[in-house]
Amino acid sequence: MQSNLPPAQWRLLRHAAAPGAWNMAVDEAILQAVIAGDSPPTLRLYAWEPACISLGYAQPIADVDRAALAARGWEIVRRPTGGRAILHTDELTYSVIGPDSEPRLAGGVLESYQRLSGALLAALEHLVVPVVSQRKNGLAPNGDPNPVCFEVPSDYELTVDGKKLVGSAQARRGGAVLQHGTLPLHGDIRRITEVLHFADEAQRDATAERVASRAATVASALGREVAWDEAAAAFVHGFQHALGIELIEGQLSAAELAGAEDWLRERYANPDWTERV
Repeated sequence: MQSNLPPAQWRLLRHAAAPGAWNMAVDEAILQAVIAGDSPPTLRLYAWEPACISLGYAQPIADVDRAALAARGWEIVRRPTGGRAILHTDELTYSVIGPDSEPRLAGGVLESYQRLSGALLAALEHLVVPVVSQRKNGLAPNGDPNPVCFEVPSDYELTVDGKKLVGSAQARRGGAVLQHGTLPLHGDIRRITEVLHFADEAQRDATAERVASRAATVASALGREVAWDEAAAAFVHGFQHALGIELIEGQLSAAELAGAEDWLRERYANPDWTERV
């Protein structure tokens, strides 16, 4: 536990699997409620149904093969945070939302990211996953950006045997912080390449093999599948232990639910937002 941090209580939300646009709308609604001073610091744990590609805030929509996506019945959403494309399926997703006056979220992006990385590390160690925290520059080996998030670790992201395991991104707005990220539990990590555009099939195959060599799932690290509930319990343990907080089970407020409906309609289910770049 980080002993220099004062005790605190955060709200804990555990949400059933939901469509991607709703998941992003809920994160946004909580963020706005925190900005307004109406909601407490929150750890939210959730999942996605159906499978969904999320694009970073400024990532080109042209990276995605929309026909291939539709053929698989997968959806697409644009995140309020930066980064590259992620395929959300067979995973646990977390979001941390709170005021930047909260000591665990204070300071610069890298400083708060490092603290939260400690909580993620504790969660995975609770699952007996042999993880380490990386310091990288966030670029592909040739220095070029890349459309696939899980191909390259960024600062303080967690790896197993050199393979990226947790991908996270952060946004700061109006005196509040939103960090969310994904822990792939099982499944073929290469599936994302099936719905992205490449110059030819040889490039697609090469990218798929690179992803397989640079990214991991909990199942590939442990040799067994971990259920969502088990992973969620480990996150609760890790955040409480590493950050010195007490997590109080709660639910969305009426204002947050109404706000999520508004954000769903105006932004996250709106093609004008999804296709903005």
